[in-house]
Amino acid sequence: MSDQRHAVLGIHSAQSHEANAEQHSNPHAHAHPHHHRGPILKRAKLIGASTLALLVVGAIITMGLRVIQTNALAESTAEHAKIYVTTVNAKASGNTDALTLPGTLQGIIESPIYARSTGYVLRWNKDIGSKVNKGEVLAEIDTPEIDQQLAQAIAARQQAASSLELAKSSAERWEALRKKDAVTQQELNERSSAFTQAQANFASAEANVRRLQKLEKFKKITAPFSGVVTRRNVEIGDLIDAGNGGAGRALFTLAQVDTLRVYVYVPQAYAQRIKAGDTVKVTQSEMSGQTFQGTVARTAGAIDAATRTMQMEINLNNKDGKLLAGSYVQVVLPVSGTSNAMIVPSNVILFRPEGTQIAVVDAQSHVKLRTVSIGHDLGNALEILDGISLSDKLILNPADSLAENDAVTVMPAKVAEKTAEKQSNSDVPTKKAGS
Repeated sequence: MSDQRHAVLGIHSAQSHEANAEQHSNPHAHAHPHHHRGPILKRAKLIGASTLALLVVGAIITMGLRVIQTNALAESTAEHAKIYVTTVNAKASGNTDALTLPGTLQGIIESPIYARSTGYVLRWNKDIGSKVNKGEVLAEIDTPEIDQQLAQAIAARQQAASSLELAKSSAERWEALRKKDAVTQQELNERSSAFTQAQANFASAEANVRRLQKLEKFKKITAPFSGVVTRRNVEIGDLIDAGNGGAGRALFTLAQVDTLRVYVYVPQAYAQRIKAGDTVKVTQSEMSGQTFQGTVARTAGAIDAATRTMQMEINLNNKDGKLLAGSYVQVVLPVSGTSNAMIVPSNVILFRPEGTQIAVVDAQSHVKLRTVSIGHDLGNALEILDGISLSDKLILNPADSLAENDAVTVMPAKVAEKTAEKQSNSDVPTKKAGS
């Protein structure tokens, strides 16, 4: 068997045994073919150690970056989870204040004038702005139908009068015959009944005539009181329906404006502090610098359950005619007495199913929701009657998601203004270059 065959079969040949024996007897005899293996092994070990060191360093760096990223994410999450709020304190409303309410001027007497008779407008004598006295004719109506009805009623009355005379003479004649026992009592009763019926028919005809005569007087539309015509709704030839129902309409509107009145609705919180006879001030924006004096004439004496307000009537002297009926005015009511009400901005209010609430920050920076009662709406501010104190920190523009015991961070006013400015600037879209 050859050496190649022995090598394939893994059997040492005699030559190989001899070579091995010679190598052991003289180890330095064949050392020169393998003298480069030592540096290679050292280099391999160095490369392996370097690679391992790099892997370890990379692992350490990776773990460090992951820790840093985890901490940064946790800090960012905690930062975004914080609720930043700005707060404000309520202000005392003071012991003596004035309540300003809107109102509309009206004449002390205002009345629409309707026609009582049906017909056509024959002529009108007064136009808008005309000053009229009580009983003065405003317009005249032509009523041909009523004229004919009156003529018919007069004829029916004459007929009833003739029947009455005949029934009366017959009843008297039969009564005389009954005394002579010439007729029966039944016949006398029949004649007496006919006489009574004739009397009733005549009375009915007479009443119908008087009714139509009254309607004839309504052909002239007269002023029920002295005043000014503020509206005219008719023209010559217009068909007028009697009354103010159905298709009826007012011919004129008359107002007495030498004294004006204005109705205001005072909130329940002030209703007990304003009495009849109190002097009030009335201003009109078109008359800058002018103030008119009025007097509380009467109050409703009860609170309207729907609006929680009480109606009050205020009268003003308008002899000079400076004020016009229908004008929008502001009524300044003096509110005397001690009030514990507080003034807060209107943007602190939360409307919840539990009622009107205000979010307050306590000493531990937690949210507390307080149910409050609103007195008077001052526009940008509200009057709060109870539920908060002057020392409470009220959250401005509270989020709808704000809940009881939420942890918040109170921002100083200047920081809040800068943050709001940055947010407003970031909301403005920037124009790209070249666009």
